[in-house]
Amino acid sequence: MADRTALVTGGSSGIGLAIARMLGEEGYALTVSARRPDKLEAAVQGLKDSGLDAEALAANVANEEEIISLIEAHRERRGRLDVLVNNAGVGIGASAHEVETKHLDMQISVNLRSYVITTREALPLLKEAGGEHGKALIVNTASIAGKSGQPWISVYSATKGGVIALSEATQKEVASDGIQVTSLCPGLVDTAMTEWARESVEPADMIRPEDVSEAVRMLLRTSPNCLIPEIVFTRAGGGESIPF
Repeated sequence: MADRTALVTGGSSGIGLAIARMLGEEGYALTVSARRPDKLEAAVQGLKDSGLDAEALAANVANEEEIISLIEAHRERRGRLDVLVNNAGVGIGASAHEVETKHLDMQISVNLRSYVITTREALPLLKEAGGEHGKALIVNTASIAGKSGQPWISVYSATKGGVIALSEATQKEVASDGIQVTSLCPGLVDTAMTEWARESVEPADMIRPEDVSEAVRMLLRTSPNCLIPEIVFTRAGGGESIPF
């Protein structure tokens, strides 16, 4: 059994994969999850090729039973959980009068509901780790759009604002259990999710996935006495507004 383990959802690319790689470099045994098995297996193989201890477990986090099975499989194979990264996400743009209900439900299910369920299922393991060493971590990927609602992504903004509130509320519940909760609030990051913005912002001018993973590395290294409730990432010279 590894000394420390981590579980990352939405880990087959972008921010999730960057965080998974960083955690592996820090010595964590990894369970990496995403919806598409083929893409996930390729990503995890890349981690293994780098000498990291990583295992792929595909799951659709819009499905409660698949989340429950994911946490149970992690428990059986890894035996402990020290860091949970809720990172799965989907964004579908539409003006407020054109929001489709199926897209509304999808974003709520993946971006917010899955974080609630995954945290609920993982908390027993996280409390065990927190009781052992005083600093288990829950890292929730939110967005700068959750800090200030953005036009044409009103539903996405609402779900990410919910993630921030969920993180704050959860922290108040688990503070005495040796668990810290941090929400990550990045602006435009150079990932597949921001392809729509590339006519306005060059990828080279966007935040890097590794910028976000390095912030999580900092969370690993601060003392149990230091709580960082959220980290906001803005583009240098780009302000906080998302361009349209």
